[in-house]
Amino acid sequence: MTKAAVIGLGTMGPGIAATLARAGIAVTAFDASADQREKAPLGFDLAGRVLESLGVAVTAGGSTCIADSLEDCVAGADLVIENVSEKLDVKRAVFTAITGFVADDAIIASDTSGIPITEIQAGMKNPGRIIGMHWSNPPHIIPMIEVIAGTETAKATVDWMTAFVRRIGHLPVIIKKDVPGFVENRVLYSVMRECVDLVEQGVIDPVDLDTCVSWGIGYKLSVVGPMALLDMAGLDIYRAVGSYLNKELCDRSDVAAYVTERVDRGRLGMKSGGGIFDYTPEQIAALRDERARKLVAVRKALEA
Repeated sequence: MTKAAVIGLGTMGPGIAATLARAGIAVTAFDASADQREKAPLGFDLAGRVLESLGVAVTAGGSTCIADSLEDCVAGADLVIENVSEKLDVKRAVFTAITGFVADDAIIASDTSGIPITEIQAGMKNPGRIIGMHWSNPPHIIPMIEVIAGTETAKATVDWMTAFVRRIGHLPVIIKKDVPGFVENRVLYSVMRECVDLVEQGVIDPVDLDTCVSWGIGYKLSVVGPMALLDMAGLDIYRAVGSYLNKELCDRSDVAAYVTERVDRGRLGMKSGGGIFDYTPEQIAALRDERARKLVAVRKALEA
């Protein structure tokens, strides 16, 4: 596999493209937005510098370039990675277009955050080569990738993707059932639901909540995973605490007003200059740089 195409150059695309290029793959990228295409080279460069600071080896033959059309982007690609918006109809439209342009044996992967791969591949040409490849943000720093098979995905495709993820220096995690949200986001969103609920109820302020999670469970979980943590703490302790605490945890199936009311007012987070917290453009740039540096330092420590 020597040529890959990355579709979508928003949050994830530039980091994915830079990671593949550093692994010796010629990457062609495309976004329907001309503005995103114009910004992409800066994203490639920033991600490349982070990979350099991580000490990720450079494999000869890698490169990045930007195409002006989807057809030109995927022409001759052995692997296509889709990163468009999280809407099933949009993804299916893009996949339908891709399958009309690429070879029958090209692998087509979706970086969806949680739409079942079975729903994306249904009715597509050669669905056995369609697979989920869920990167974690930022994709050039977080080395875990979920590999998800839909009901029609061939085992050979899963095996190929698993080996490929290892080839680019990342850690493949095989998701055995194609459930919505897969595993990473199901765990993350269950944590987020409880956190939002605690803040909304006035149990804790947002800043203290972040400190509690980052320096409490987050610090431990970066070294000891949840299942290993159960053994470390003792299953008897988990049973005892869970017997009274589980029924107290938030189990709402909708999204809390604490979030929806802010969205309705246009407070979307860093992208709009304010969400739960307020941000100036200078603060946003500083936070992104600081968080990247800290993530790099944590990864180096965990790999040591």
